[in-house]
Amino acid sequence: MNRLLRSLNSATGWLAYTTILLALASLLPKTVLTPGSRNFILLIGVVGMWRYSIGILHYIRGILFLYLVFPRHRRRARKLGPAGAPSRLYLLVTSFRIEAATTAMVYGSVIDEAVACGYPAVVVASIVELADEMLVRTLWRSKAPPPRVRLVVVRIAGTGKRDGLAYGFRAISRDLPDDDAVVAVVDGDTVLDPGVVRRAVPYFRLFPSVGALTTNEFCRVRGSFLMDQWHRLRFAQRQIAMCSMALSRRVLTMTGRMSMFRAAVVTDPGFIDDVENDALDHWRLGHFRFLTGDDKSSWFSLMRLGWDTYYVPDASVTTVEHPPDPRFIAASRQLMFRWYGNSLRQNSRALKLGVHRLGFFASYVLLDQRVSMWTSLLAPIIAVLASIRYSAVYFLIYLLWIGATRLLLVLLLVASGHRIGPAFPVLLYYNQIFGSLMKIYVFFRLDRQSWTRQKTRLVTGTSGFRPWFNRWSSRALTFAASSVFVFLLINLV
Repeated sequence: MNRLLRSLNSATGWLAYTTILLALASLLPKTVLTPGSRNFILLIGVVGMWRYSIGILHYIRGILFLYLVFPRHRRRARKLGPAGAPSRLYLLVTSFRIEAATTAMVYGSVIDEAVACGYPAVVVASIVELADEMLVRTLWRSKAPPPRVRLVVVRIAGTGKRDGLAYGFRAISRDLPDDDAVVAVVDGDTVLDPGVVRRAVPYFRLFPSVGALTTNEFCRVRGSFLMDQWHRLRFAQRQIAMCSMALSRRVLTMTGRMSMFRAAVVTDPGFIDDVENDALDHWRLGHFRFLTGDDKSSWFSLMRLGWDTYYVPDASVTTVEHPPDPRFIAASRQLMFRWYGNSLRQNSRALKLGVHRLGFFASYVLLDQRVSMWTSLLAPIIAVLASIRYSAVYFLIYLLWIGATRLLLVLLLVASGHRIGPAFPVLLYYNQIFGSLMKIYVFFRLDRQSWTRQKTRLVTGTSGFRPWFNRWSSRALTFAASSVFVFLLINLV
Protein backbone atom coordinates (compact mmCIF):
# COMPACT_ATOMS: atom_id res chain seq x y z
CA MET A 1 0.00 0.00 0.00
CA ASN A 2 2.81 2.40 0.90
CA ARG A 3 4.56 1.60 -2.37
CA LEU A 4 1.35 2.32 -4.29
CA LEU A 5 0.97 5.68 -2.52
CA ARG A 6 4.58 6.59 -3.30
CA SER A 7 4.03 5.70 -6.96
CA LEU A 8 0.88 7.82 -7.13
CA ASN A 9 2.62 10.78 -5.47
CA SER A 10 5.53 10.43 -7.86
CA ALA A 11 3.26 10.28 -10.91
CA THR A 12 1.37 13.33 -9.68
CA GLY A 13 4.63 15.20 -9.21
CA TRP A 14 5.90 14.40 -12.70
CA LEU A 15 2.53 15.41 -14.19
CA ALA A 16 2.64 18.72 -12.32
CA TYR A 17 6.19 19.42 -13.50
CA THR A 18 5.45 18.78 -17.19
CA THR A 19 2.23 20.83 -16.92
CA ILE A 20 4.19 23.81 -15.60
CA LEU A 21 6.70 23.45 -18.45
CA LEU A 22 3.90 23.44 -21.06
CA ALA A 23 2.23 26.42 -19.40
CA LEU A 24 5.53 28.30 -19.45
CA ALA A 25 5.97 27.54 -23.14
CA SER A 26 2.45 28.85 -23.86
CA LEU A 27 3.35 32.19 -22.23
CA LEU A 28 6.08 32.85 -24.77
CA PRO A 29 5.03 35.21 -27.58
CA LYS A 30 4.93 33.97 -31.18
CA THR A 31 7.81 36.31 -32.00
CA VAL A 32 10.13 34.46 -29.66
CA LEU A 33 12.34 33.36 -32.55
CA THR A 34 13.18 36.85 -33.75
CA PRO A 35 16.92 37.33 -34.51
CA GLY A 36 17.58 38.85 -31.08
CA SER A 37 15.85 36.00 -29.27
CA ARG A 38 17.62 33.39 -31.40
CA ASN A 39 20.95 34.94 -30.49
CA PHE A 40 20.02 34.83 -26.81
CA ILE A 41 18.93 31.17 -27.05
CA LEU A 42 22.21 30.39 -28.81
CA LEU A 43 24.20 32.18 -26.10
CA ILE A 44 22.40 30.38 -23.27
CA GLY A 45 22.81 27.07 -25.10
CA VAL A 46 26.54 27.58 -25.64
CA VAL A 47 27.03 28.57 -22.00
CA GLY A 48 25.00 25.55 -20.89
CA MET A 49 26.92 23.13 -23.10
CA TRP A 50 30.24 24.53 -21.88
CA ARG A 51 29.11 24.30 -18.28
CA TYR A 52 27.81 20.76 -18.64
CA SER A 53 30.56 19.41 -20.89
CA ILE A 54 32.23 17.86 -17.84
CA GLY A 55 28.87 16.42 -16.77
CA ILE A 56 28.29 14.86 -20.19
CA LEU A 57 31.81 13.41 -20.15
CA HIS A 58 31.27 12.06 -16.63
CA TYR A 59 28.01 10.47 -17.73
CA ILE A 60 29.48 8.72 -20.77
CA ARG A 61 32.46 7.47 -18.78
CA GLY A 62 30.21 6.40 -15.89
CA ILE A 63 27.88 4.39 -18.15
CA LEU A 64 30.85 2.75 -19.87
CA PHE A 65 32.26 1.64 -16.51
CA LEU A 66 28.94 0.61 -14.97
CA TYR A 67 27.62 -1.46 -17.88
CA LEU A 68 30.71 -2.54 -19.84
CA VAL A 69 33.98 -2.35 -17.87
CA PHE A 70 32.88 -3.24 -14.35
CA PRO A 71 30.94 -6.40 -15.36
CA ARG A 72 34.20 -7.71 -16.87
CA HIS A 73 36.07 -6.84 -13.67
CA ARG A 74 33.37 -8.59 -11.63
CA ARG A 75 33.63 -11.78 -13.66
CA ARG A 76 37.40 -11.81 -13.19
CA ALA A 77 37.01 -11.17 -9.45
CA ARG A 78 34.53 -14.04 -9.06
CA LYS A 79 36.89 -16.41 -10.85
CA LEU A 80 39.42 -15.84 -8.07
CA GLY A 81 37.20 -17.80 -5.69
CA PRO A 82 38.88 -18.45 -2.30
CA ALA A 83 42.08 -16.84 -3.63
CA GLY A 84 40.33 -13.45 -3.53
CA ALA A 85 39.68 -13.66 0.22
CA PRO A 86 41.69 -11.51 2.65
CA SER A 87 43.80 -13.15 5.34
CA ARG A 88 41.87 -11.09 7.91
CA LEU A 89 39.16 -8.46 7.81
CA TYR A 90 39.11 -5.47 10.15
CA LEU A 91 35.89 -3.43 10.49
CA LEU A 92 36.69 -0.06 12.08
CA VAL A 93 33.58 1.86 13.20
CA THR A 94 33.78 5.44 14.54
CA SER A 95 30.86 6.71 16.64
CA PHE A 96 30.25 10.03 18.37
CA ARG A 97 26.97 11.70 19.31
CA ILE A 98 24.78 9.46 17.19
CA GLU A 99 21.39 8.43 18.54
CA ALA A 100 21.28 5.02 20.23
CA ALA A 101 18.81 3.49 17.74
CA THR A 102 21.10 4.29 14.81
CA THR A 103 24.19 3.10 16.67
CA ALA A 104 22.50 -0.23 17.45
CA MET A 105 21.44 -0.63 13.83
CA VAL A 106 24.97 0.17 12.54
CA TYR A 107 26.87 -2.13 14.91
CA GLY A 108 24.29 -4.86 14.42
CA SER A 109 24.88 -4.78 10.66
CA VAL A 110 28.67 -4.72 11.14
CA ILE A 111 28.64 -7.76 13.44
CA ASP A 112 26.27 -9.61 11.10
CA GLU A 113 28.52 -8.88 8.13
CA ALA A 114 31.66 -9.95 10.03
CA VAL A 115 29.98 -13.29 10.74
CA ALA A 116 28.38 -13.77 7.31
CA CYS A 117 31.48 -13.02 5.23
CA GLY A 118 33.24 -16.12 6.58
CA TYR A 119 36.65 -14.47 7.00
CA PRO A 120 38.64 -14.14 10.25
CA ALA A 121 37.42 -10.73 11.39
CA VAL A 122 38.06 -8.08 14.03
CA VAL A 123 35.45 -5.41 14.81
CA VAL A 124 37.23 -2.29 16.10
CA ALA A 125 34.83 0.10 17.85
CA SER A 126 36.38 3.58 18.16
CA ILE A 127 34.00 5.33 20.54
CA VAL A 128 33.89 8.22 22.98
CA GLU A 129 31.06 7.66 25.43
CA LEU A 130 30.61 4.87 27.97
CA ALA A 131 26.97 4.44 26.92
CA ASP A 132 28.07 3.54 23.38
CA GLU A 133 30.57 1.00 24.71
CA MET A 134 27.89 -0.65 26.87
CA LEU A 135 25.53 -0.75 23.89
CA VAL A 136 28.16 -2.35 21.64
CA ARG A 137 29.11 -4.98 24.22
CA THR A 138 25.43 -5.81 24.83
CA LEU A 139 24.89 -6.28 21.08
CA TRP A 140 28.00 -8.43 20.89
CA ARG A 141 26.79 -10.75 23.63
CA SER A 142 23.30 -11.00 22.15
CA LYS A 143 24.62 -11.99 18.70
CA ALA A 144 27.27 -14.39 20.12
CA PRO A 145 29.62 -14.37 17.09
CA PRO A 146 31.95 -17.36 16.53
CA PRO A 147 35.56 -17.36 17.86
CA ARG A 148 36.98 -16.28 14.48
CA VAL A 149 35.28 -12.88 15.02
CA ARG A 150 36.77 -10.65 17.74
CA LEU A 151 35.80 -7.30 19.27
CA VAL A 152 38.29 -4.54 20.15
CA VAL A 153 37.00 -1.38 21.86
CA VAL A 154 39.08 1.79 21.58
CA ARG A 155 37.98 4.62 23.89
CA ILE A 156 39.13 8.14 22.98
CA ALA A 157 38.41 11.70 24.08
CA GLY A 158 35.75 13.55 22.09
CA THR A 159 38.34 15.41 20.02
CA GLY A 160 36.96 14.54 16.61
CA LYS A 161 36.66 11.84 14.00
CA ARG A 162 40.26 12.22 12.83
CA ASP A 163 41.55 11.19 16.25
CA GLY A 164 39.03 8.35 16.36
CA LEU A 165 40.34 7.01 13.06
CA ALA A 166 43.99 7.42 14.03
CA TYR A 167 43.53 5.56 17.33
CA GLY A 168 41.65 2.82 15.50
CA PHE A 169 44.41 2.51 12.88
CA ARG A 170 47.02 2.22 15.61
CA ALA A 171 44.99 -0.48 17.34
CA ILE A 172 44.95 -2.40 14.05
CA SER A 173 48.71 -1.86 13.66
CA ARG A 174 49.31 -3.45 17.07
CA ASP A 175 47.54 -6.59 15.80
CA LEU A 176 50.32 -6.91 13.17
CA PRO A 177 48.15 -7.63 10.09
CA ASP A 178 49.91 -9.13 7.06
CA ASP A 179 49.91 -7.72 3.53
CA ASP A 180 46.74 -9.62 2.56
CA ALA A 181 44.56 -8.15 5.33
CA VAL A 182 41.84 -5.61 4.50
CA VAL A 183 40.42 -2.80 6.66
CA ALA A 184 36.86 -1.51 6.21
CA VAL A 185 36.28 1.97 7.66
CA VAL A 186 32.63 2.47 8.53
CA ASP A 187 30.97 5.67 9.74
CA GLY A 188 28.76 5.57 12.82
CA ASP A 189 25.61 6.26 10.78
CA THR A 190 26.22 3.67 8.03
CA VAL A 191 24.35 0.37 7.88
CA LEU A 192 26.15 -2.34 5.91
CA ASP A 193 23.94 -4.04 3.35
CA PRO A 194 24.20 -7.87 3.33
CA GLY A 195 27.08 -9.16 1.22
CA VAL A 196 28.90 -5.83 0.84
CA VAL A 197 32.19 -7.25 2.16
CA ARG A 198 32.30 -10.32 -0.07
CA ARG A 199 31.42 -8.21 -3.11
CA ALA A 200 34.22 -5.69 -2.47
CA VAL A 201 37.30 -7.46 -1.09
CA PRO A 202 38.31 -9.53 -4.20
CA TYR A 203 39.32 -6.38 -6.08
CA PHE A 204 42.36 -5.93 -3.84
CA ARG A 205 43.70 -9.25 -5.18
CA LEU A 206 42.52 -8.50 -8.72
CA PHE A 207 44.26 -5.09 -8.81
CA PRO A 208 47.53 -5.08 -6.81
CA SER A 209 47.96 -1.33 -7.42
CA VAL A 210 44.64 -0.44 -5.72
CA GLY A 211 45.22 0.80 -2.18
CA ALA A 212 41.59 1.56 -1.34
CA LEU A 213 38.08 1.38 -2.75
CA THR A 214 34.68 2.74 -1.88
CA THR A 215 31.11 1.54 -2.39
CA ASN A 216 27.66 2.56 -3.58
CA GLU A 217 25.40 4.41 -1.13
CA PHE A 218 21.66 4.61 -0.54
CA CYS A 219 20.04 6.60 2.25
CA ARG A 220 17.30 6.82 4.85
CA VAL A 221 16.64 10.46 5.65
CA ARG A 222 15.22 11.52 8.99
CA GLY A 223 13.91 14.79 7.68
CA SER A 224 11.49 16.56 5.33
CA PHE A 225 10.41 15.42 1.87
CA LEU A 226 12.72 17.97 0.22
CA MET A 227 15.70 16.87 2.31
CA ASP A 228 14.96 13.24 1.43
CA GLN A 229 14.79 14.03 -2.30
CA TRP A 230 17.92 16.19 -2.11
CA HIS A 231 19.97 13.37 -0.60
CA ARG A 232 18.62 10.83 -3.08
CA LEU A 233 19.57 13.12 -5.96
CA ARG A 234 23.06 13.48 -4.52
CA PHE A 235 23.57 9.72 -4.26
CA ALA A 236 22.29 9.12 -7.82
CA GLN A 237 24.76 11.71 -9.14
CA ARG A 238 27.47 10.22 -6.94
CA GLN A 239 27.00 6.80 -8.54
CA ILE A 240 27.67 8.17 -12.02
CA ALA A 241 30.61 10.35 -10.91
CA MET A 242 32.27 7.53 -8.95
CA CYS A 243 31.91 5.13 -11.89
CA SER A 244 33.42 7.75 -14.18
CA MET A 245 36.48 8.23 -11.98
CA ALA A 246 36.84 4.46 -11.43
CA LEU A 247 37.30 4.06 -15.18
CA SER A 248 40.80 5.50 -14.70
CA ARG A 249 41.12 4.19 -11.10
CA ARG A 250 41.23 7.70 -9.70
CA VAL A 251 38.17 7.86 -7.43
CA LEU A 252 38.57 11.31 -5.86
CA THR A 253 37.37 10.58 -2.33
CA MET A 254 37.51 7.65 0.05
CA THR A 255 34.14 8.41 1.58
CA GLY A 256 34.04 7.99 5.32
CA ARG A 257 30.66 6.27 5.13
CA MET A 258 32.21 3.00 3.94
CA SER A 259 35.59 2.51 2.32
CA MET A 260 38.06 -0.36 2.33
CA PHE A 261 41.85 -0.11 2.53
CA ARG A 262 44.75 -2.48 2.38
CA ALA A 263 46.05 -3.03 5.89
CA ALA A 264 49.49 -1.98 4.62
CA VAL A 265 48.00 1.47 3.92
CA VAL A 266 46.25 2.16 7.23
CA THR A 267 49.23 0.89 9.25
CA ASP A 268 51.64 3.19 7.40
CA PRO A 269 52.72 5.91 9.91
CA GLY A 270 52.68 8.49 7.12
CA PHE A 271 49.09 7.67 6.22
CA ILE A 272 47.98 7.77 9.88
CA ASP A 273 49.65 11.17 10.32
CA ASP A 274 47.97 12.48 7.15
CA VAL A 275 44.55 11.53 8.50
CA GLU A 276 45.15 12.69 12.07
CA ASN A 277 47.13 15.92 11.55
CA ASP A 278 46.35 17.10 8.03
CA ALA A 279 46.85 20.84 7.68
CA LEU A 280 47.20 23.54 5.04
CA ASP A 281 49.66 26.41 4.66
CA HIS A 282 47.71 29.14 2.88
CA TRP A 283 49.35 32.25 1.45
CA ARG A 284 46.77 34.51 3.11
CA LEU A 285 45.06 32.50 5.85
CA GLY A 286 48.25 31.07 7.34
CA HIS A 287 48.66 27.56 8.78
CA PHE A 288 45.56 25.72 10.02
CA ARG A 289 44.64 22.10 10.72
CA PHE A 290 41.78 20.31 9.00
CA LEU A 291 38.85 19.60 11.29
CA THR A 292 36.65 17.81 8.73
CA GLY A 293 37.39 16.07 5.44
CA ASP A 294 39.17 12.92 6.62
CA ASP A 295 37.93 11.19 3.44
CA LYS A 296 39.74 13.77 1.31
CA SER A 297 42.89 13.51 3.45
CA SER A 298 42.97 9.73 3.08
CA TRP A 299 42.52 10.07 -0.70
CA PHE A 300 45.31 12.65 -0.98
CA SER A 301 47.59 10.44 1.11
CA LEU A 302 46.87 7.48 -1.19
CA MET A 303 47.74 9.57 -4.24
CA ARG A 304 50.91 10.87 -2.60
CA LEU A 305 51.97 7.34 -1.63
CA GLY A 306 51.43 6.08 -5.18
CA TRP A 307 48.26 3.96 -4.82
CA ASP A 308 45.28 3.69 -7.18
CA THR A 309 41.66 3.93 -5.99
CA TYR A 310 38.59 2.00 -7.17
CA TYR A 311 34.79 1.88 -6.91
CA VAL A 312 32.48 -1.13 -6.56
CA PRO A 313 28.98 -0.09 -7.71
CA ASP A 314 27.23 -3.35 -6.78
CA ALA A 315 28.50 -3.31 -3.17
CA SER A 316 26.26 -0.97 -1.20
CA VAL A 317 25.62 0.54 2.20
CA THR A 318 22.68 2.53 3.55
CA THR A 319 23.36 5.75 5.42
CA VAL A 320 21.02 7.13 8.05
CA GLU A 321 20.95 10.87 7.39
CA HIS A 322 20.16 13.22 10.25
CA PRO A 323 19.83 16.76 8.81
CA PRO A 324 21.55 19.38 10.99
CA ASP A 325 18.48 21.63 10.84
CA PRO A 326 14.75 20.97 10.23
CA ARG A 327 14.68 23.79 7.67
CA PHE A 328 15.78 22.63 4.22
CA ILE A 329 17.79 25.69 3.16
CA ALA A 330 19.55 26.00 6.53
CA ALA A 331 20.42 22.28 6.57
CA SER A 332 21.62 22.18 2.96
CA ARG A 333 23.71 25.32 3.53
CA GLN A 334 25.50 23.74 6.49
CA LEU A 335 26.14 20.51 4.61
CA MET A 336 27.36 22.29 1.47
CA PHE A 337 29.67 24.44 3.59
CA ARG A 338 31.33 21.30 4.96
CA TRP A 339 31.41 19.27 1.73
CA TYR A 340 32.68 22.05 -0.55
CA GLY A 341 35.19 23.22 2.02
CA ASN A 342 36.64 19.71 2.22
CA SER A 343 36.99 19.55 -1.58
CA LEU A 344 38.48 23.01 -2.05
CA ARG A 345 40.99 22.63 0.79
CA GLN A 346 42.46 19.59 -0.96
CA ASN A 347 42.09 20.92 -4.49
CA SER A 348 45.14 23.12 -5.01
CA ARG A 349 47.69 20.82 -3.41
CA ALA A 350 46.20 17.80 -5.20
CA LEU A 351 46.74 19.54 -8.54
CA LYS A 352 50.39 20.03 -7.57
CA LEU A 353 50.84 16.25 -7.66
CA GLY A 354 50.81 16.66 -11.42
CA VAL A 355 49.22 14.95 -14.40
CA HIS A 356 51.81 12.16 -14.28
CA ARG A 357 50.40 11.05 -10.91
CA LEU A 358 46.73 11.99 -11.18
CA GLY A 359 46.20 11.35 -14.86
CA PHE A 360 44.73 13.82 -17.33
CA PHE A 361 41.04 13.33 -16.56
CA ALA A 362 41.38 13.54 -12.75
CA SER A 363 43.46 16.70 -13.15
CA TYR A 364 40.78 18.16 -15.42
CA VAL A 365 38.04 17.35 -12.89
CA LEU A 366 39.99 18.99 -10.07
CA LEU A 367 40.57 22.08 -12.19
CA ASP A 368 36.88 22.21 -13.08
CA GLN A 369 36.03 22.29 -9.36
CA ARG A 370 37.73 25.67 -9.19
CA VAL A 371 36.11 27.03 -12.35
CA SER A 372 32.58 25.63 -12.08
CA MET A 373 31.64 27.85 -9.14
CA TRP A 374 31.73 30.78 -11.58
CA THR A 375 30.59 29.16 -14.84
CA SER A 376 27.44 27.80 -13.16
CA LEU A 377 26.30 31.38 -12.58
CA LEU A 378 26.93 32.63 -16.11
CA ALA A 379 23.57 31.73 -17.68
CA PRO A 380 21.25 32.93 -14.86
CA ILE A 381 23.05 36.26 -14.55
CA ILE A 382 22.99 36.77 -18.32
CA ALA A 383 19.26 35.96 -18.35
CA VAL A 384 18.53 38.48 -15.59
CA LEU A 385 20.62 41.20 -17.21
CA ALA A 386 19.03 40.61 -20.62
CA SER A 387 15.55 40.79 -19.06
CA ILE A 388 16.38 44.11 -17.38
CA ARG A 389 18.04 45.58 -20.46
CA TYR A 390 15.70 44.29 -23.18
CA SER A 391 12.59 42.26 -22.30
CA ALA A 392 11.19 39.91 -19.66
CA VAL A 393 10.69 37.40 -22.50
CA TYR A 394 14.37 36.51 -22.19
CA PHE A 395 13.87 35.36 -18.62
CA LEU A 396 10.90 33.21 -19.67
CA ILE A 397 13.06 31.63 -22.39
CA TYR A 398 15.70 30.92 -19.80
CA LEU A 399 13.21 29.34 -17.39
CA LEU A 400 11.89 27.07 -20.16
CA TRP A 401 15.48 26.12 -21.06
CA ILE A 402 16.25 25.29 -17.42
CA GLY A 403 13.05 23.29 -16.96
CA ALA A 404 13.58 21.20 -20.11
CA THR A 405 17.31 20.55 -19.70
CA ARG A 406 17.03 19.64 -16.00
CA LEU A 407 14.24 17.22 -16.82
CA LEU A 408 16.47 15.56 -19.42
CA LEU A 409 19.43 15.41 -17.00
CA VAL A 410 17.30 13.80 -14.32
CA LEU A 411 15.89 11.21 -16.72
CA LEU A 412 19.47 10.25 -17.59
CA LEU A 413 20.05 9.43 -13.92
CA VAL A 414 17.74 6.42 -14.27
CA ALA A 415 20.81 4.56 -15.53
CA SER A 416 22.46 4.99 -12.11
CA GLY A 417 20.14 2.39 -10.59
CA HIS A 418 18.84 4.91 -8.05
CA ARG A 419 15.16 5.88 -7.97
CA ILE A 420 14.49 9.39 -9.29
CA GLY A 421 11.78 11.74 -8.02
CA PRO A 422 9.74 14.65 -9.41
CA ALA A 423 11.56 17.16 -7.21
CA PHE A 424 14.94 16.25 -8.75
CA PRO A 425 14.89 18.82 -11.63
CA VAL A 426 14.21 21.71 -9.25
CA LEU A 427 16.77 20.47 -6.73
CA LEU A 428 19.33 20.01 -9.49
CA TYR A 429 18.99 23.69 -10.37
CA TYR A 430 19.03 24.62 -6.69
CA ASN A 431 22.36 22.80 -6.34
CA GLN A 432 23.73 24.68 -9.34
CA ILE A 433 22.88 28.18 -8.12
CA PHE A 434 23.00 27.91 -4.33
CA GLY A 435 25.88 25.44 -4.51
CA SER A 436 27.94 27.83 -6.65
CA LEU A 437 27.32 30.69 -4.23
CA MET A 438 28.40 28.48 -1.33
CA LYS A 439 31.55 27.40 -3.17
CA ILE A 440 32.54 31.01 -3.81
CA TYR A 441 31.88 31.86 -0.17
CA VAL A 442 33.91 28.90 1.08
CA PHE A 443 36.75 29.38 -1.42
CA PHE A 444 37.76 32.61 0.30
CA ARG A 445 37.24 31.17 3.80
CA LEU A 446 39.04 27.82 3.74
CA ASP A 447 40.09 28.19 7.38
CA ARG A 448 36.48 28.16 8.58
CA GLN A 449 35.33 24.62 9.38
CA SER A 450 32.64 22.94 11.45
CA TRP A 451 30.99 19.55 11.94
CA THR A 452 27.25 19.52 11.35
CA ARG A 453 26.41 16.71 13.78
CA GLN A 454 28.84 17.41 16.62
CA LYS A 455 28.43 21.19 16.38
CA THR A 456 32.17 21.64 16.89
CA ARG A 457 34.27 24.26 15.17
CA LEU A 458 37.97 24.68 14.50
CA VAL A 459 39.65 26.73 17.21
CA THR A 460 42.91 28.23 15.94
CA GLY A 461 44.11 29.52 19.28
CA THR A 462 45.19 32.82 17.72
CA SER A 463 44.04 36.30 18.61
CA GLY A 464 44.80 39.83 17.62
CA PHE A 465 45.70 40.80 14.08
CA ARG A 466 45.54 37.38 12.33
CA PRO A 467 41.81 36.61 12.86
CA TRP A 468 40.92 40.19 12.01
CA PHE A 469 43.02 40.09 8.83
CA ASN A 470 41.61 36.72 7.76
CA ARG A 471 38.03 37.85 8.28
CA TRP A 472 38.28 41.18 6.45
CA SER A 473 40.58 40.02 3.66
CA SER A 474 38.10 37.21 2.95
CA ARG A 475 35.26 39.70 2.70
CA ALA A 476 37.29 42.05 0.49
CA LEU A 477 38.39 39.33 -1.92
CA THR A 478 34.85 37.90 -2.16
CA PHE A 479 33.47 41.34 -3.00
CA ALA A 480 36.25 42.13 -5.49
CA ALA A 481 36.02 38.82 -7.35
CA SER A 482 32.20 38.94 -7.52
CA SER A 483 32.24 42.55 -8.74
CA VAL A 484 34.71 41.79 -11.55
CA PHE A 485 32.65 38.75 -12.59
CA VAL A 486 29.37 40.69 -12.77
CA PHE A 487 31.05 43.65 -14.51
CA LEU A 488 32.36 41.35 -17.27
CA LEU A 489 28.89 39.85 -17.78
CA ILE A 490 27.26 43.29 -17.93
CA ASN A 491 29.63 44.23 -20.74
CA LEU A 492 28.92 40.92 -22.49
CA VAL A 493 25.16 41.55 -22.45
